[in-house]
Amino acid sequence: MNTGTGPGVFTSDGSPVEFYAAIDAAGEPEIIQRGVPAGGSILELGAGTGRVTHALTALGYDVVAVDESAEMLARVEGAERVHARIEDLALERRFDAVLLASLLIHVPLVSTRRRFLDCCRRHVRDDGVVVIQWIPLDVRATWSVGTTFGRSGFTTTITEFAPSGRDLVNLTLRYETDGRLWTQSIVERPLSDDQLTTALAESGLVVDRFLTPDRTWLTARPS
Repeated sequence: MNTGTGPGVFTSDGSPVEFYAAIDAAGEPEIIQRGVPAGGSILELGAGTGRVTHALTALGYDVVAVDESAEMLARVEGAERVHARIEDLALERRFDAVLLASLLIHVPLVSTRRRFLDCCRRHVRDDGVVVIQWIPLDVRATWSVGTTFGRSGFTTTITEFAPSGRDLVNLTLRYETDGRLWTQSIVERPLSDDQLTTALAESGLVVDRFLTPDRTWLTARPS
């Protein structure tokens, strides 16, 4: 089970609500712009407190924000909000783009990942795109305990990074902003390029193009 420590409220997956509410987007909206036409409609899965949602709406996108945490979703402003689990979502509409960020594709259960991607496929238009954030194995190989990512007013430091069971990784992160500290422990399932391609194909999707030089952001299209 994922856990978190620090001030304030935590969601069921250990995410610190106060931390995410205190920080702004760190380049994600500009990356998403590369794959989604200006003014398009976006279904944002796992929108959290809206740190990316707010930046996307400011750029002129029509965003529907989905999250299973009522505490997180209450912080979202300026977008339609849907309180639901990703795997259960069944809106009677489709979008120019579906956003699956925050490394949600690395969820530990293969069955849950499949349901996440199925959700993306049933909500994206046939000529639309699914925007996905993931960690390729070559990028993951550069991580170790002590690796720090400094971004736009906050830092994230890896304090635990170890194999866990079959094809899983235990990862503990320390977040810091404005002198406040939180930790979050999660379990992830890494994906190779071939595994990513297979997972997408099983849900009727195919890799379109990579949006960043390190390949951590990509678009997928209905196959």
